[in-house]
Amino acid sequence: MTVNPDYLVLFFTTTSGASGDQLGSDEKEIVQLVWQVVDLATKKAGQVNELLVKPDHIELSEECQEVSGLTEEALTEAEPLEEAIEQLNQRLCAEVDTGAGSTFYLCTDGQLHIRQVLHPEASSKNILLPECFFSFFDLRKEFKKKFPSEGELKDLNLQVMADCILKRHVEYDLLCIFCHQFSFPEKVNDKFETGTCSKMERVDDNTVIRARGLPWQSSDQDIARFFRGLNIAKGGAALCLNAQGRRNGEALVRFESEEHRDLALQRHKHHMGTRYIEVYKATGEDFLKIAGGTSNEVAKFLSRENQVIVRMRGLPFTATIEQVLQFFSPACPVTDDSEGILFVRFPDGRPTGDAFVLFSCEEHAQNALKKHKDILGKRYIELFKSTAAEVQQVLNRYSSAPLIPVAPSPILSVVPPPTFMPPTAAVTGVRDCVRLRGLPYDATIQDILVFLGEYTADIKPHGVHMVLNLQGRPSGDAFIQMRSADRAFLAAQHCHKRSMKERYVEVFACSAQEMNIVLMGGTLNRSGLSPPPCKLRRLSPPSYTFPHGTAVLPSAAIYPSQFLLSPRPLAPTTTFYPASNPLYMNYTTYYPSSIRESCSPAEFSSNPENKTHLPIVLVILKTLISLFRCV
Repeated sequence: MTVNPDYLVLFFTTTSGASGDQLGSDEKEIVQLVWQVVDLATKKAGQVNELLVKPDHIELSEECQEVSGLTEEALTEAEPLEEAIEQLNQRLCAEVDTGAGSTFYLCTDGQLHIRQVLHPEASSKNILLPECFFSFFDLRKEFKKKFPSEGELKDLNLQVMADCILKRHVEYDLLCIFCHQFSFPEKVNDKFETGTCSKMERVDDNTVIRARGLPWQSSDQDIARFFRGLNIAKGGAALCLNAQGRRNGEALVRFESEEHRDLALQRHKHHMGTRYIEVYKATGEDFLKIAGGTSNEVAKFLSRENQVIVRMRGLPFTATIEQVLQFFSPACPVTDDSEGILFVRFPDGRPTGDAFVLFSCEEHAQNALKKHKDILGKRYIELFKSTAAEVQQVLNRYSSAPLIPVAPSPILSVVPPPTFMPPTAAVTGVRDCVRLRGLPYDATIQDILVFLGEYTADIKPHGVHMVLNLQGRPSGDAFIQMRSADRAFLAAQHCHKRSMKERYVEVFACSAQEMNIVLMGGTLNRSGLSPPPCKLRRLSPPSYTFPHGTAVLPSAAIYPSQFLLSPRPLAPTTTFYPASNPLYMNYTTYYPSSIRESCSPAEFSSNPENKTHLPIVLVILKTLISLFRCV
């Protein structure tokens, strides 16, 4: 948008922490606002104005005191940020005389003062900023337009620009000397726009980040609030789901430009409420895996913009559109009635028990969420605020065909229930292991040993196992093999909810069978073995070396004699497996086997380091191969 302002307001901020290129990166509060009005018609500058701001925590760094000359005593009598901004806006309007139709825009040295300092702090303190703070000119970019050959944009600062102007024998006035038209201001989005993304769309790798450590109940609007001041692309906030379809505390965020992505990376370990959020680089492919979709039905459902989405979970399989409409009426009408409801189904048309519902405004959505755990039919219904990206993820997941097709009818029952895959209620054994849950993502083996303290001496050789997620990063879980069940019990009792790097860690005693099922990619639940969500990394610290440990699962348990049947090839036909054989085959394609991603089965089994923990997935596949070849 082209503008023609009458005045420019040179605007600078000072925080109680870092300055220069690190301004705002340490999440410190504003302590000073400075501005000066320049009349572009007469090229005359007004007086320099200053407002001190009282932060919630008056503690100035040495750098702040050195650069600004402020003292903590001077800030005790200052106004808080909200009153300071209101006073600044009133004084600006009076000096510029906006009542006579004059217009002004802010002008700053770089992006940090507006995007990384003012907007994030105003958002965290629920301060509504005046409209003038949503458009501004970046002095460095305007200088680059005038002198394109003068270095890289990232290397510019006030001193460099002043030196360049002096070398050209121009009067030392950074704004007036340009004879430059200020026409295209920077924009700060005042709200996040939802939208859809196609899997065929091209997403620049340099515009995407991954945020980790989000509260499980956070929404895309909460993510936009965390990155306030930076422009997120339309529909560019995608919350990630785990294997059970629940949010896992991660999100992929797509920004409008690489510049905004780089500014987002500077918010690494900034806080959302009481939690710090980790921010890392990601790729466009990562974003499309989560947010991209191909279904025309979903695209049509999400084409209605500015709608609030609510997810319903636990619906009766016989639920109809009329029942859903009746469930929400009359306090919260659904947008477009039946067109505003999307049932999630398996590829064969069977309902999954999930649905998404559109509401025209936040008020209707909040009224709908009040019906959380109300009864529909004979079931209570869970309700959650959702996002367009979550709709795509859920639909993509359930529309995927299973790796092993379900047989139409049984043939014979040959294989008894395998002893190495018990249901949850049947998992037994000596509880001589401990599970650590909620570890900091940057926790190391040494951190774990320090955390366990006196119980470190009771760890078995090579008995520390950290679990990685699909991206190869720590998941926050670890398993420890102890020398006895008594020591495992005492470790769990004494270390439970002890803090490690500002996070409390949960510690539970568990058996070797339970540990192996989880470590080898499964979870213990009523449905049996879930698809492998994690990769396993076996780690030992350099000073923690012992002889090779014994296998947790004996070979007899892995290869029972009744599985070794005489093979005989069958003619090509439809594959079946016995209905009476309670193998827990909850395979799906949305989380491929981590073993297949990292190495081949032959490579994995040939590695002596991995033989003590042969993946259950490989055992299942070997069992099925033997079964399918036998009469």
